[in-house]
Amino acid sequence: MTIYATDWRAAGACLSADPELFFPIPQGTVAEGQISSALRVCAGCAVRQQCLDFAMQTAEAHGIWGGTTPEERIRARRKAARRRKESQAWQQAPSVRAC
Repeated sequence: MTIYATDWRAAGACLSADPELFFPIPQGTVAEGQISSALRVCAGCAVRQQCLDFAMQTAEAHGIWGGTTPEERIRARRKAARRRKESQAWQQAPSVRAC
């Protein structure tokens, strides 16, 4: 079992907001409005980075976390995976010696 520290949640700007705001139903302009409102709440949050870190560590697939949408987190995870892969390939490349 994995345990995640979530003490940061008590300091979240979203604590007094309607939780449904952060889990919009992806349909048209209503969802866009909810997402915009949720992102505005996140913008001024003191624990935004901890929230984002939690969402990334747990691969949270739904909702607005740390000022990001699910699509933004997917792109960030893919980008990080590509960087890891490139870094591993670079580290495993044979060294070339100059004569």
